[in-house]
Amino acid sequence: MNCCPHDLHTLDRCRHLKPTLTKAQQLHFANVVSTFQNYAQYSLSANNRRRKDLYTLPKADQELLSRLGYREKLDAVDEAIAKNADFLNGVVADPEIFGHAIDGEEEPAQRPRHSHDHAHSHSHDHGGHSHSHSHGKRYKPTDFDMDKLRSTLKQLVRDWSAEGKPERDACYFPMTQALLAHYDNVPEAERRNLRVLVPGAGLGRLAHDVARLGFASQGNEFSHYMLLTSHFILNQTNEINAHTIYPYVHSFSNLPTRDALLRPVSLPDILPSDLPSGANFSLIAGDFEEIYGSPADPSEPHAGLWDAILTCFFIDTAKNIVNYLRIIHSILAPGGIWINLGPLLWHWENNTTHDPSVELSLDEVKTLMGEIGFVIETERSFDTTYTNNAQSMLGYVYKAAFWTARKKREGE
Repeated sequence: MNCCPHDLHTLDRCRHLKPTLTKAQQLHFANVVSTFQNYAQYSLSANNRRRKDLYTLPKADQELLSRLGYREKLDAVDEAIAKNADFLNGVVADPEIFGHAIDGEEEPAQRPRHSHDHAHSHSHDHGGHSHSHSHGKRYKPTDFDMDKLRSTLKQLVRDWSAEGKPERDACYFPMTQALLAHYDNVPEAERRNLRVLVPGAGLGRLAHDVARLGFASQGNEFSHYMLLTSHFILNQTNEINAHTIYPYVHSFSNLPTRDALLRPVSLPDILPSDLPSGANFSLIAGDFEEIYGSPADPSEPHAGLWDAILTCFFIDTAKNIVNYLRIIHSILAPGGIWINLGPLLWHWENNTTHDPSVELSLDEVKTLMGEIGFVIETERSFDTTYTNNAQSMLGYVYKAAFWTARKKREGE
């Protein structure tokens, strides 16, 4: 894997590692960057639709809504969108930091049916490819693209704000505590010799928390929305609460007050560079199965060399859960620990892209784990939300499965 061309100060925080991209992947990356850049135009247009609808109402109704301050609310949303756009444009101000080409076009990537972000999981078309025939024209982001970007804003709240702490405490804290408990006989100064992998790392907070505890931590993420944003937070942010976003202005539904719609969220809640001296922390871009399921790369070996793997809201992204579990087992060291927390919202169930999808119940997953070579040491369930708007009148609660599972040693 090649290291991105950061300076030494940046490398001390988090190394973003990337595989060589195909031409199609480079074009997809360019489309993602274009989505960030088109956020303001798209979102302001959506808000302006509300103004147009207002003017279709009878005059008396318009006057009543005006006395409620409805027009002023729409103006305030425009201002919040503009501030979001400033932040998002900053994220992609230097996209070539990843060394990817950013010109060209591609049809959108294949789309899984589900997302853990339920606020939008049923609001867009989950069909197959919608082909781009612009022949040199600038890429026009789709509703699906913008949905991913809005989800990224809410993921920022979950991972990097004080408001997201309850969700992190419900998910990340039990996982890091289980990791510490499993290696409680290892002195803190020696944790750097233990390699911990966090697949589906998203914006990197869980992997960062692991690194803060002194472990050698690597996150893996496939989404360029997440990779671009995590790079900006981890490597280009030097102050606590340096940024302010307005993540809830895109939907007016299920809000008890105007403040619930317009409230700002500041981030990050900690200094990203606050890591132990000599910390080994990296994020690697790419598909989990392709990177960790391939024969070991001499520059970044995997088979049997990870002491712990932490999966949070991840395993149900599998098309073939058997292969996910097989890879996790293969790359763990004998006696290594797998710590999992999450639901089973199979992302590819009923997809229309002709991708295979294997969907198991929880008891079947646990039986499969035993067949592959895991011993479940602890298990329980946690009630938790995911990118929840704490002030919304609607919320989804998962009864997430939590377990620690050890890879059997030879002859066990």
